Amino acid sequence: MTVTDTATTRHVPADLPTRIQHYIDGAFVDSADGDTFDVLDPVSNEVYLQAAAGKKADVDAAVAAARRAFTQGPWPRMLPRERSRVLHRIADIVESRDARLAELESFDSGLPITQALGQARRAAENFRFFADLIVAQADDTFKVPGRQINYVNRKPIGVAGLITPWNTPFMLESWKLGPALATGNTVVLKPAEFTPLSASLWAGIFEEAGLPQGVFNLVNGLGEDAGDALVKHPDVPLISFTGESSTGQLIFANAAPYLKGLSMELGGKSPAIVFDDADLDAAVDATIFGVFSLNGERCTAGSRILVQRGIYDAFVERYAAQAKRVRVGLPHEPATEVGALVHPEHYAKVMSYVEIGKTEGRLVAGGGRPEGFETGNFVAPTVFADVPPTARIFQEEIFGPVVAITPFDTEEEALALANDTRYGLAAYVWTNDLKRAHNFSQAVEAGMVWLNSNNVRDLRTPFGGVKASGLGHEGGYRSIDFYTDQQAVHITLGTVHNPTFGKDA
Repeated sequence: MTVTDTATTRHVPADLPTRIQHYIDGAFVDSADGDTFDVLDPVSNEVYLQAAAGKKADVDAAVAAARRAFTQGPWPRMLPRERSRVLHRIADIVESRDARLAELESFDSGLPITQALGQARRAAENFRFFADLIVAQADDTFKVPGRQINYVNRKPIGVAGLITPWNTPFMLESWKLGPALATGNTVVLKPAEFTPLSASLWAGIFEEAGLPQGVFNLVNGLGEDAGDALVKHPDVPLISFTGESSTGQLIFANAAPYLKGLSMELGGKSPAIVFDDADLDAAVDATIFGVFSLNGERCTAGSRILVQRGIYDAFVERYAAQAKRVRVGLPHEPATEVGALVHPEHYAKVMSYVEIGKTEGRLVAGGGRPEGFETGNFVAPTVFADVPPTARIFQEEIFGPVVAITPFDTEEEALALANDTRYGLAAYVWTNDLKRAHNFSQAVEAGMVWLNSNNVRDLRTPFGGVKASGLGHEGGYRSIDFYTDQQAVHITLGTVHNPTFGKDA
């Protein structure tokens, strides 16, 4: 195992805040009851700041501000081109501060600095994409010459409640903020309590870019307090949530009495299927990256690798050897490939699955703390082979640098194994048989499939899953659909053809 020398002092960013407030109606404010919660850094697990702990009163204030900005402010009534200019300015600011954003994100979440930098740049690109898309958006028109014309108006819906996770938080916040704002809605953002640091920067970015007061509001807090109040608020018609499936089920139930629009991107246990005709070098590289990048804390991780029997032993040997060479290190060091998991609670969960895996499969790499890291939330990239489909590490989402490898003999068996889980977010297929590739992709139960490819996103395509992995899709025009009401307008161009009721005899 290659590791960073832990004698190196952990990096603490300059000008690190010691407290974080809410941002409501253009002002930073404490919680109404003055309550706060601790935020830890994942390398030392020491408290480094206090964040305002939002409750119902704080959410009520934020929603009221967002509602005023929607009903009385200029933002929903601006031309798409005017809103687009603001979003492009936001993208410019984010891009110009990518190094600082990455530094704070890496410190707060444990993400390796090079990967955090990529996520910061992706956040800028998300705003650029929706800034362009809203200007190019075309609505449907249907004509019956000389008789009728029908067209569609798209209108912003109101206050969008955005609830975001602790993995790559800044980028995932941008993925929701971009389309919600582009379409003219106002927002209340509830970031994850483990990683509130980078979210606190949005207020200054938006002010500098010229976003009107009250359009963006932020309430920190625990999910059961601030998140629950946002989901249940009657003046919040939209909830976009990214997080674990059990929380998604709770949000679905709590939003049901209000008939809210819901978009939920939930958990995953995605298969990577490697057939014996695949490019083995490319498949090993891609599946290593697919589960160990972002510290394994990614919903689309290919954490179940299914390998055809003829190449199984060779694949496992090469995969284990390469996993042992993955560089674990302090998050701020450019050479680090796997950093620290986000929080000691999550570290304990991942390590519990590592111990379970030792009773369910054959450990061929990792299996504990990496050498030299006696403190902090560090887990060695861990590989289990010969994992049966009944195993918990095959069925349950671990959300860490842990992978299960399972053999198969036939294409039919591979499909059955791939679909043998409650999740259905992503799948990865490695084969040089073109017919098999397309037919297998059609049959696999996943919202997204990559053929002979790593997780490379085109922002125009829908993002979402099936089964327990989500409800609805975002990305491209699907995001525009979610954040707008579609109003059909019908106009008669000729003689009105009405049945006549009650006409005199």
